[in-house]
Amino acid sequence: MVLVKAGRNALLEPLAAACGIIERRATLPILANVLIERKAGTLSFLATDIEIQITARASAELSGEPSAVTVGARKLLDILRTLPEEAEVTLQQQNSRLQVKSGRSRFTLQTLAPEDFPRLAPPAGEVVRLALAQKELKRLIGLVQYAMAQQDIRYYLNGMLLAVGEGELRLVATDGHRLAYAAAPLSVPLARQEAILPRKTVLELARLLADDEREVHLALSQTQAAFSFGDIELVSKLIDGKFPDYTRVIPTANRNRLAVAREPLRQALARAAILSNEKLRGVRLVLTDGSLKVVSSNTDQEEAEETLEVDYAGDALDIGFNVNYLLDVLNNVAASEVRCAFSDAASSALVEFPEEPAFRYVVMPMRI
Repeated sequence: MVLVKAGRNALLEPLAAACGIIERRATLPILANVLIERKAGTLSFLATDIEIQITARASAELSGEPSAVTVGARKLLDILRTLPEEAEVTLQQQNSRLQVKSGRSRFTLQTLAPEDFPRLAPPAGEVVRLALAQKELKRLIGLVQYAMAQQDIRYYLNGMLLAVGEGELRLVATDGHRLAYAAAPLSVPLARQEAILPRKTVLELARLLADDEREVHLALSQTQAAFSFGDIELVSKLIDGKFPDYTRVIPTANRNRLAVAREPLRQALARAAILSNEKLRGVRLVLTDGSLKVVSSNTDQEEAEETLEVDYAGDALDIGFNVNYLLDVLNNVAASEVRCAFSDAASSALVEFPEEPAFRYVVMPMRI
């Protein structure tokens, strides 16, 4: 039975969108498969890793009875990628096999029973719904996602807080050493709701969201978050935990204020990083009136030192940071100027950008 006949790109794009979450070594054989469904005149590709589920629809004209099949996702993806762009592709079910035909090419793939394919259960309880432009959500994620922890024993840090309330959407990420906060106003007031999205979900959203004004619809419950945009729906379980109180972390009384062009500072830090200690990655910022000295050294007694002219009239200060934490924020926030507020060498610094007034970045100092 012919499942679908369509252009190669019409099948490749939704399949590639769905397959991003499939692990190379799946815990269950069927999790390495994608569920292909023909139903109500549409063709959909569904992939899951038990925690996240992505459904992507193909823009193909279909007819016939509802049908479903599961097949190895990576193999089908690789086959479609290697076919010519203008190729016509036919997917045809034959007993427990799926045959892929295109021109003189034939591929026969093993399938598994579609009824055994796992799906996330619908959310229970109250659901908060909102919508905003895809480019806005993509921008907010880009401002904070690099601050998420990786494989931290504090599992609630291995993700990003998405909070709705007080007329705002807030995104917060922290690994315990630095914190990134970004907010955007909402057009309608909504009930307060917080959700900790897993790291993998955040990275998939950053990959899939378009940089345009088309809307993404969010549905937040106590256990799940669903994102629907274009022909894609992403549903994710949430991390069950208590996210740190970020309002207490952001300093408000740092009196020593620095203003400097972002790109010269970024370049100076990148050069200093070359000779920083490979494990500690420490760099010193030495501040005096109108001057910022960037200093690094390593165990081989190699040193780097660079001086920038800056707008600074505060206390003389010698403070150390992990250079990667500073470079992360400077690489991910597109702005011409950066402003930093310091208290002393033992207190957190606040990094802000005039062009991103609803963004805050807090970074802990380190002893060097």
